[in-house]
This record gives sequence, C-alpha cells and structure tokens, in this order.
Amino acid sequence: MTSAAFTLFKSPIGDCAVVWGERGLLGVYLPQADPQSTRARIRRHFAGAIEAPPPADIQRAIDAIGELLCGGNNDLRSVTLDMSRLPAFNRQVYAIARAIAPGRTRTYGELAAELGDPLLARAVGQALGANPFPIVVPCHRVMAAGGKPGGFSAPGGLVTKLKLLEIERAPLGGTPGLFD
Repeated sequence: MTSAAFTLFKSPIGDCAVVWGERGLLGVYLPQADPQSTRARIRRHFAGAIEAPPPADIQRAIDAIGELLCGGNNDLRSVTLDMSRLPAFNRQVYAIARAIAPGRTRTYGELAAELGDPLLARAVGQALGANPFPIVVPCHRVMAAGGKPGGFSAPGGLVTKLKLLEIERAPLGGTPGLFD
C-alpha cells in the first residue's frame, strides 16, 4: 500500500479526521471519545500512517466537510476518494449513495433496486456499514424501509446519524419531534 497521512480537524460535531494517500482520501473518521482514540483507530487501520498538515486538495476536502457540517448544502462529490482497496460492490453502492443530495434520504431497498436487484438491500446495508468515508459517502442519508432511521455503524451510532440528518434538515418519517 502507498504511504498514508492523516490530520485531525475541528468540526461542529467534534474532532474528525481524514486519511489520505497519493490518489485521494482513504478514510474519514467521525469523532471518537478523544483525539488520542481517533489517532489510535487510524493507526490500527493504516499502519505507518503519519500525522501531517494536509496538502491543498485535502484541505479543500476538510473545508467542504466542515461547510456541510455547519448546515451548508455542499454535496461533497468534488472530494476525491481512493476506493482502489474496496470491493467492486461497495464501490457501486458508494457511488449511488454519493448522489443523494444533502437534506434528502433514500432507503436501502431503493439503492438495491438501482443496483438491479431489490433483494440486495441487506448487502447494501452491509456495504454502507463498512463505509470508510462517512459524511463524504453519506451513508447517514440511507434509511430502513418506511423511512425509519435504521442503523449507523459510525461512532455514536444512531444518535450521530440523526444529528447529521438534523444538520441537513432532512425530513425523517417515523421520528416525530426530531427537528423541534
């Protein structure tokens, strides 16, 4: 694997991090309990990764993520991701998920149908559960059947998912009072 570098950055939801390599972002990390936990998690996934100031293109990605987390409408599709290490199926799921605009949601079943087989909803959920790019690949915008929130494997679980949807002002059926 090519060498990786990472940086932590402040955001409205806490200290996030990005990991990058020569071909783009390799990972996005949502806030852990503390910065040391985030660094440890990154080093478990990317042995030998060094903490470094981000180059200009990575700083633009960080700024775009920050803009979205402040309630902006940036869809983050301009952020370059290096998906070369990921299974082809996951890359397909992530491409569809990236097309979901901020403030909108779709269901696992809808993504599965777009892939050509509505029976793939569970596999779509598993791919999104393994998403190494939360927020940039907006898995938080994918809901269970009936518009229910479903799960969220990133730190904070469902609470984080609902917070991200609240920031984006996404309508959420089945969760009354979420935006009151």
